[in-house]
Amino acid sequence: MISYAITDPSILSFGRLDDDLKRISKKSDMIVYRDKSNPDYEISAGQFLAQAKHYSFEKILLHSTVDLASKLGADGVHLRSNQFDEVVKAKNHNLFVIISCHTVDEAKKAEELDADMITYSPIFATPNKGTPLGLGALKELQGIISLPIIALGGILTQDQINACKAAGASGFASIRFFN
Repeated sequence: MISYAITDPSILSFGRLDDDLKRISKKSDMIVYRDKSNPDYEISAGQFLAQAKHYSFEKILLHSTVDLASKLGADGVHLRSNQFDEVVKAKNHNLFVIISCHTVDEAKKAEELDADMITYSPIFATPNKGTPLGLGALKELQGIISLPIIALGGILTQDQINACKAAGASGFASIRFFN
């Protein structure tokens, strides 16, 4: 089961970057640097990538910035659900591509565009993310597409991770689980 850490300032501080990455790496196979409010995102992304490469993450990604991910040598990019037009560009840059999906149609489109994985969310209740899709929707989607599906949204416990695995998810992603 893939374990994917999505960072934000609540779990990753540049004042203690090494300590935070060390803590996260103990529970995570993959990591994405995501900070929507950072005006110096490019500088921070470079620092993040340089430091994260000292840990055993299988993939180190940047959030939503194809050109920057390519320029800085990230393994890949995690695209937002409104960035389907960026999938081909990212693949042309030889980047690993994860795209956020919230509907079956979005998941099908991600597969058609040759994304490497999707996140599917929200599976459980999570602040400001609307009505959860639930484990039934996750199980249903697993029978529709062949892409690896990473369950996202409100995943805080090992029991929830186990339930996502039982529903057919290839992995899970979370922010708060890694705090």
